[in-house]
Amino acid sequence: MASVIYITRDIERALGRKPVGDYRIITNETPYAIEIKKEFPDNVFLIKKAEILDTYNLMLLSEVEEIIEKYKAEIIVFKNTIHIEKYCIEKEWKILNPSAELSERIENKVTGTKWLGELSSLLPPHSTSIVKDAVWNNRPSILQWSHGHTGEGTILLQNKDDFENIKNKFPYREARITDYIKGPVFTINIVINKEKILFGNISYQITGIAPFTYNPCSTIGNDWSITHTLLSDAHIEKFLSICNRVAKKMQDDDWLGLFGIDIIYDEERDELYLLEINARQTASVTFESRLQEKVHEDGVEGLTIFEAHYKALIHESNTKELIEINDGAQIIQRWNDNIKDIDENKIIDLGYKVIKYANTKPNSDFLRIQSERGIMETHNKFNNRGKDIIDILV
Repeated sequence: MASVIYITRDIERALGRKPVGDYRIITNETPYAIEIKKEFPDNVFLIKKAEILDTYNLMLLSEVEEIIEKYKAEIIVFKNTIHIEKYCIEKEWKILNPSAELSERIENKVTGTKWLGELSSLLPPHSTSIVKDAVWNNRPSILQWSHGHTGEGTILLQNKDDFENIKNKFPYREARITDYIKGPVFTINIVINKEKILFGNISYQITGIAPFTYNPCSTIGNDWSITHTLLSDAHIEKFLSICNRVAKKMQDDDWLGLFGIDIIYDEERDELYLLEINARQTASVTFESRLQEKVHEDGVEGLTIFEAHYKALIHESNTKELIEINDGAQIIQRWNDNIKDIDENKIIDLGYKVIKYANTKPNSDFLRIQSERGIMETHNKFNNRGKDIIDILV
């Protein structure tokens, strides 16, 4: 088996499997990364710089090049990009992720709609154009730029004034404008390998709730405990049918490994709509894998979602199914000026795992809080565990 190195800004993204044997990680030195290195000193390499570096800038470092060359390693990243791919070609390094061009074409809100072709009917009613050519349809809408992160590229247009303001500010930017749908959003992680399509566990997507974020469109976490409370068996069957149609199209384009799909349940029309495709590993994968590993330790057979991703990327044959879970949650406290004095130890004392980040950019990750039990009671409503966390945060 070839040596593999996962290069990442944030070590948490690479911890879906233990860094042992031929699997290694290169990442920034942070307090959490230092903890992990103590456990796996020979397979975790930490880069200490004045600022946190993204994956591409980590790759540019001579010390990183030396490690890759020493182990003659193949490379995995969180998300492939044109810059990363081009640099790997220049260095004659083998990157295992799907092509950057395909990832970009699928995930970009404008080109992704074209890529879907006839499957674009799975989306809510929508249009794509430069903003100056868009027409207000007299009802609340969601505008999405071609790219966005943590909800920053998604804007709720509640009335014509909102629409005209955006139109005046960014007349020549391309966007997809979709009818606003009222209802909960659900996420699923999916792996495509040479043999089959493997569906992960459907989670409820926690979005836009204070004090975790003050952006109503920002995703702040996932809860695997209330899926079957909010969706009937018939809904789940249709949900998986949508996912299967999208996955088969990606399979036809030779996609391998992980991607994520977001689907919204329209409460008013009792309908399910595709919202977006995240053509990459998603932020929930590592914790879903950890929850699956805990179930596996109790005697349940199968693979974690990350392990299936890893096997797909290294072209290792796999016919095992993924481990089912029905509990657990993670939620992210995003940075704002009101959270400087949070004592994360109080959250740890409640029995939760907390990962702290050194970010100070508005709405960036500050605390990642992970629970083996769900923290939501229903859509947009926390249970007592969730309320206990909020009491500390506020």
